[in-house]
Amino acid sequence: MIAIVDYGMGNLRSVQKALEYLGAEAVITASPETLFSAEGVILPGVGAFGAAMQRLNEGGFTHALRQVIEQGKPFLGICLGLQLLFESSEESPGVRGLGILLGRVVSFQSQPNFALPVPQIGWNALHLRQADNPLFREVAEGSYVYFVHSYYAEPAEPTIVSATTQYGVEFVSAVSRGNLHAVQFHPEKSSQVGLKILSNFLAIVRS
Repeated sequence: MIAIVDYGMGNLRSVQKALEYLGAEAVITASPETLFSAEGVILPGVGAFGAAMQRLNEGGFTHALRQVIEQGKPFLGICLGLQLLFESSEESPGVRGLGILLGRVVSFQSQPNFALPVPQIGWNALHLRQADNPLFREVAEGSYVYFVHSYYAEPAEPTIVSATTQYGVEFVSAVSRGNLHAVQFHPEKSSQVGLKILSNFLAIVRS
């Protein structure tokens, strides 16, 4: 069973439908306790960093997420669910993130001479950075996935970067460390490539 964290922000049903299409049992849950009985956990998210952290804190998810990741349970963050793993974001100054990964989240528009439309909305290419990363097994270099975002993560640990993408600047589009994986794009909206990535996550859960 895969637990999809429901904290009131995110395209939860589309993630659930994609997992069910792949043959998985996927439960949308607003109960932190459910995370401990699940075989894998997905943290999706759409919206503002500060509001999301407030809802995670109020819903009791902050401690539970840290615990299940520390315990080694397979975890996948999607879009805002990637950004929340870091310490802070320019989007919400003074708000502490989950702090599971070191680093911060920055805006495209804070980069010098950035001239492309923000948010980035649409398809863009993945450049894979970790050999043999199980999340990207049989995903070709340069595969296109679907993005909707104005901010991206700047990890303090370069070794966790599993994919980058070019959009005016080269930004981090996926991170992986042990049981923890997170992507800035939306696999549930990324056609066959996205389904393959979700299928790979299910294979990680089942291994």
